[in-house]
Amino acid sequence: MEFFTISLLNGISYGLLLFMLSSGLTLIFSMMGVLNFAHASFYMVGAYVAYSLMLIVGFWPALFISPIIVGVLGALFEKYALRRVHKFGHVPELLITFGLSYIILEMVQLVWGTSSVDYRVPDELSGPLFTLWGTQFPMYRGFMMGVSLVMLVSIWLLLTRTRIGLVIQAALTHPETVETLGHNVPRVFMMVFGGGSALAGLAGVIGGNAFVTEPGMASAVGPIIFVVVVVGGMGSLSGAFLASLLIGLVQTFAVAIDSSAVTVMETFNVAITEETFGYALLKLKVSQVAPILPYLFLVLILIFRPRGLLGTREG
Repeated sequence: MEFFTISLLNGISYGLLLFMLSSGLTLIFSMMGVLNFAHASFYMVGAYVAYSLMLIVGFWPALFISPIIVGVLGALFEKYALRRVHKFGHVPELLITFGLSYIILEMVQLVWGTSSVDYRVPDELSGPLFTLWGTQFPMYRGFMMGVSLVMLVSIWLLLTRTRIGLVIQAALTHPETVETLGHNVPRVFMMVFGGGSALAGLAGVIGGNAFVTEPGMASAVGPIIFVVVVVGGMGSLSGAFLASLLIGLVQTFAVAIDSSAVTVMETFNVAITEETFGYALLKLKVSQVAPILPYLFLVLILIFRPRGLLGTREG
C-alpha cells in the first residue's frame, strides 16, 4: 500500500510537470500549426533564468519574473523570425525552430557553462509535506502539483471565459473573419507563441531545481514532450493532460518495479532457462525498460489510433 500510494503521488506530480511543458506546445500547434522544436529549450532557459534571478531576488520573485522573460523571448522570436517563414510552409518552420534550439543551447553554455548549476529547492519548500507508513512525500512535489493545477484551471478559464480567449479560438478556425472584425490576428499568434513559451519557462522554474539544471536538460525532456502531444492528440489540450498523467504514472511505477518476466514466471513454477526463446528480453527488469515505455506507447497509438487519445486530426 505504501509503495502504491507514494508511486501514485510521484507519478501524478511528474505527469503534471509534463502537462505544463506539453500544454504550451499544444496551444502553439492548435493555433498556428507549428511544431516548435525549440519548446524544450525555452524550458531550459526558464530554469537558468530562475537560477540567476534567485541569486539576486530570491525564488518567489523568480517564479513570476522568469516565465515572463521567456514569454517575451518567445513572442519576439515569433514576430521577427517565425512569422517571416510561416508563408513558406511547415518545413521552414520546423527548420527555424530546430536551429533556434541549437542557438539557445550554445548561448546557455556560453553564459552559464557546460556543467550543471546549483539551482536548489528553496528552504521553505524543502521539507516533507506528509509521512505515509514511514515514507516522506516531499513538500516541493506537492508544490509542483499545485502550480500545475492552478495553471490548468487558468488556461481553461482564459480560453472559455474571457474575451481574449474567444478571439484566440475564433482566430484558429476563422482568421479572416476575426481580422475583419478589427482584431490583429498576427498579434494574437504572437501572444499565443509567447504564452506557450512562458508555460515552458514556468515548467523550467519549478522543474529545474526538482531535477538537474544543466545544458542537456532540454534534450532529455524534448522527446517526451512530443510523445505526450502525439499520444494525447495533436492540438488537444485535454488529450495532452490525459497523456501526461498516463505517461507520468507508467514511468514512475515502472522505475520502481525491480522484477522481470523471469522472476514472475518462476513464482508460478514455470521453468525458464537460458535456452528459452527470448530469454535475454525476459530477464530484463521492468525498471530497465522504463525509459522506452512512452515511445512504445507512442508507436501503438500511431498504429491503432493515429489521431491520438482525444485528438480530432491525424498526427
